[in-house]
Order: sequence, then C-alpha cells, then structure tokens
Amino acid sequence: MARYVIARADEVAPGTAKHVSVAGREIALFNVKGDFFAIANRCPHEGADLCKGQIIGLAESDGPGHYRMTRIGEMVRCPWHGWEFDIRTGRSYCDPARTRVKSFDVSVAKGDRIEGPYQAETFKVTQEEDYVILEV
Repeated sequence: MARYVIARADEVAPGTAKHVSVAGREIALFNVKGDFFAIANRCPHEGADLCKGQIIGLAESDGPGHYRMTRIGEMVRCPWHGWEFDIRTGRSYCDPARTRVKSFDVSVAKGDRIEGPYQAETFKVTQEEDYVILEV
C-alpha cells in the first residue's frame, strides 16, 4: 500500500476541509475535532466537490416540532443538492430512488435510523508529527 504526504496538520484547521489529488484520485480531507478523515471528493449523486460542502451536524427528532443537532461538525452537505454524508464513514442517509411525489401509509416504530444505499469512498488517514499521511 502506497503512502503519500498530503498536507501539514496545521494546514487543515478543525472544522475545515482541504482538496487534495493523490495518484489520480480527487480526495476531500477533513479535520473533525482534531481527527483527520478522507473521502472521495465526488458526490455519488452528480459529482459535486464534497470539500466545498458545508460541514454540519446531524439533525435528529423525537417528534414533530422537536429537533436537536448532534454530531456537530461530523457531516458534510453536498454544495449542489444538499445530500449529506458522514465524514467519518462516507455513509449517507439519502435514498433518491424513494423520493417521489406519491403518498404512502406511514407508521411509527422504535428503532435506529436506516442508512441509505449510497456511500462515498473512504481512505485511511494518519498523522505523523506535523504531517497528514494518506494511504491508498
């Protein structure tokens, strides 16, 4: 497995992203509260640069009119169409195949949030002293 120096750690402040090109791949590097994560810089929907997206939290709700923001700074929103991806895993809760103007029967059941089928590709990132290292 090849290793590449992609940035100095101090170049990517907590809560920010940096675009890097490595071995022909476009990568979005994120600093989440001092930990570094890398995902493919291409949204699987229509190809927007994820490193240009807004870094946000996860909105959760216990019922209508009540919501709370959790996991602040751990999600990125696609700058074109708002798809949201977990910076740590690349996973998304979006599922456009089910998005249409059609009514469905609805029920409420206890359980965890269901993840959508789309996932941005992730890469292993480590920090060695002042440098961020990407493995591909």
